[in-house]
Amino acid sequence: MTAKLNHLRLAQLDRTLAQYASLKGKAMPRDGWLRAIREGLGRSLRLQARRIGVTAPALLKAEAAEAEGRISLRQLRKLAESLDCELVYALVPRQPLLRSVEEQSELLARRDILEVSHSMGLEAQRPSEEFVAQQIAQRKDELLAGPWSKLWR
Repeated sequence: MTAKLNHLRLAQLDRTLAQYASLKGKAMPRDGWLRAIREGLGRSLRLQARRIGVTAPALLKAEAAEAEGRISLRQLRKLAESLDCELVYALVPRQPLLRSVEEQSELLARRDILEVSHSMGLEAQRPSEEFVAQQIAQRKDELLAGPWSKLWR
């Protein structure tokens, strides 16, 4: 995949994920969303269990699993539907993905260039800081122009 296509694809993904950024750091209710919504609707455990065709203990166990983060997406989706809710599943990056790629390329470029610069310094041929900075920028561009899978070696 070309560098331009890589950037385009990641920029589109970043735009899509940006709509979920406001969800970062939001805590779910202490007893989980299933229980909070069920109780908010005024449905007893027994009534909700009957509506979905399970026993009250089974629903209680599922609600506890959701609160503890042990529930499967399939089961959570089914239980959300029984509450007339839609399960929205997303991974929300801590920073834009493109920035992560650029930071990784910068890290590798620095490592590559500074390794050579150090060796040259041992031979009393250390290049200037300006030259090193230019070489790092050039190496970063080369890395970004190549396959991004190599950035994560």
